[in-house]
This record gives sequence, structure tokens and C-alpha cells, in this order.
Amino acid sequence: MACRCPPRYSPFVIEIRRLEVVFGDVRAVDSLSLSIDAGELCGFLGPNGAGKTTSISALSGLLTPTSGTISVDGVDVLADPMAVKRLIGVVPQKLALYGDLSVRNNLRVFGGLFGLSGRALAERVEWGLALAQLEAKADVRVDTLSGGMKRRLNLSASLLHDPKIIICDEPTTGVDPQSRNHLFETIRTLHAEGRTVVYTTHYMEEVEALCSRVAVVDHGRIIADDKLTTLTDDGARSLEDVFLELTGHGLRDGGA
Repeated sequence: MACRCPPRYSPFVIEIRRLEVVFGDVRAVDSLSLSIDAGELCGFLGPNGAGKTTSISALSGLLTPTSGTISVDGVDVLADPMAVKRLIGVVPQKLALYGDLSVRNNLRVFGGLFGLSGRALAERVEWGLALAQLEAKADVRVDTLSGGMKRRLNLSASLLHDPKIIICDEPTTGVDPQSRNHLFETIRTLHAEGRTVVYTTHYMEEVEALCSRVAVVDHGRIIADDKLTTLTDDGARSLEDVFLELTGHGLRDGGA
């Protein structure tokens, strides 16, 4: 049973303490703890099957953990998941779009789900089109878009409620280099505006390009957590070298 005790006061905008998620005989997350300051851009790095997506699902209130506590901006995720969902914008690994609707109507639908209406909704839809650079495609069906365009729209749709905390779960899967660069620049801009960003990936180069801090997760546990420069400050090893030293060189297959 998940603990329903409220977490202690936390100075961190995100605090995960001794999180465990068990599916049958599989311990997907194993006593994971992570604290993130407001305004950080933190990389959440790990191989396939390390527990990244499962942890993010628990953090965003989409999954009830087996045990542990999670607070987001002082809100207990287990006690009030709907409040947390209003604080967080989750950019999911799998595209969450309606293929038979136009780009504009997708944004209208997602804006409505976030409680927007009237002029506020119309303004945020235009903001979303500009953020994704899809103004010229506003009335085109989503299922006709390229993979990169869909990824850009996926990002915009997730942020229409202007969240102060952004969780990006492998957001560049299957994109072309131009769209990937656009996503990077968008994330940098949103972070520069004061938002906290957690960036989940198994690509070392993405962490190196975006993040000043990195938490490495493997087998459901945090096995390293420090500034990127500190992890690689011996001058002889890259982040890839550090990652392989921590997680091993063996081929991994798996899910979350």
C-alpha cells in the first residue's frame, strides 16, 4: 500500500522520497529519491528499462506507487493528483494527439481539457501554433504531418496551461535533426523564462546539450546525481564513459 502520510515541508519544487513501484514480481522503481530545485534543468538519464518512465508517471499522478512520497511545489501527489496535474506539463514519450483532427482543433481540445475557454483558449491556441511553428499547418489533419511536426505539436499541446514545471519524457523519439534542434531551443527558452524542467532520455548527447545537472537511474535507483561538469571533471572521460561505467556495457532491452 502506498503511504498516505503527507510529506514533510520541502524547500524543493520536486521531492521524491523512497519511491517504490512494483508490478507483480517486477520492482520497476526501487527506493528512488530525487530532489530538484526551482528553475533547474535536470537530466534524468538511464538505459532502457531503468525505471525512468515509471518514475515520471508516479511523479505526474498518472500511476499510484507502491510506497514512498512525492511532493510537487508543496503539493502531495498522492493526496491531490489533480492539483499536481495543473502544475506540471508532461510531454509524453508516446504521441498523444488526435490524428483525424486538425492541428488547431487538437490544441483546442487539449486546451479545453486544461480548463481553458473563450478568449484565453483562443490566445493559447495561437501561442501553441507559434511555439510549434505550425501556423501554416493549422487547418491540416495531424495524421498527414511529418514525425517532427507531430513531436512539436505534442510539446505545444502539453504546455497550453502554462505550467511552471515541465516533464519531457524522451521527447525527440523519431524526429529529424531540424525538429530536434527546434525542440532543444524551445526547451531552453521555456527554461530561461523560469520554468523547472526534468528531461528524461537515454541519449547522453541530449543531456550534454541541455542540462547542467544529471541524475543517472538504473534498475529503479538513482546511482549518480551531480552537476554534469562534476561527473566528468577528471578531464579524461566523457558522459558516455561515465554512463557505461555506472550501468555496464551490456545490451539492454526493456520498457520503462
